Amino acid sequence: MNLETYYEFCLSKNGVTEHFPFDKNTLVFKVGGKMFALTSLLQWEQNAPSINLKCNPERAQELRAEYDSIVPGYHMSKVHWNTVALNQEVNDLMVKELIEHSYELVFNSLTKKMQIEILNE
Repeated sequence: MNLETYYEFCLSKNGVTEHFPFDKNTLVFKVGGKMFALTSLLQWEQNAPSINLKCNPERAQELRAEYDSIVPGYHMSKVHWNTVALNQEVNDLMVKELIEHSYELVFNSLTKKMQIEILNE
């Protein structure tokens, strides 16, 4: 997966906005003001991209056991976040599924009112 594909896929979701809340290097995608994906642009430049994604805790453990390139979230809650090294053993389709899962977890945690507002944008 390249940066453009990742960027466009994240922004294709309803209500997604992009931010740089930590520094000029860390691109964060949010829905309803809550993070669901983040990545270091510097890592992409160094040809070692990875993304942090929210994940159901049980599924997070299963993924970490199955894939060497999925580890507990770097600088995040190790229970709810995974870091996924890209362009290794996890194919692009799976990466997209993991991004979708992260987005859905965050979207479903929003109030019903906010969910309706996002869907009606």
